[in-house]
Amino acid sequence: MPDSQIVLLFQIIPDKGNYGSTFKNIQNKKTFIGDTMPEKKHENLAEQILDPKDLIAYQEGSVVSRMFVYKKSGTITLFAFDTGEGLSEHTAPFDAIATIIDGEAEISIEQAQFVLREGQMIIMPANKPHALHAQQRFKMMLTMIHE
Repeated sequence: MPDSQIVLLFQIIPDKGNYGSTFKNIQNKKTFIGDTMPEKKHENLAEQILDPKDLIAYQEGSVVSRMFVYKKSGTITLFAFDTGEGLSEHTAPFDAIATIIDGEAEISIEQAQFVLREGQMIIMPANKPHALHAQQRFKMMLTMIHE
């Protein structure tokens, strides 16, 4: 896989409940997008009224994720970032839309800095370096559009 598609500087930690995977930052380690996520049965949340804030919980010192839509055309994943946590600069081969559903996030795209608050969203274009940081706790919904 070309270096332009190297992403994500974190490690999957075993699930600590029903809230998805927990991620811890790892320095100088490369993880690739693709089939690196473990296969697991996807829950069916169709035909239900959902409040995304209630579908994921914060965990101290961690970034928690919960993928609840997984299709060939794209994914929707919820994240909960504890204060001081983040995702180091990386790229993704697809456009991604980050929607803040709780708190405030610092997001950089090609070194331009953005502060997003609850209810705001930003499009992170494919193959452009971006990073996320939590000065305070925040939750986001990440919609990844596959081509």
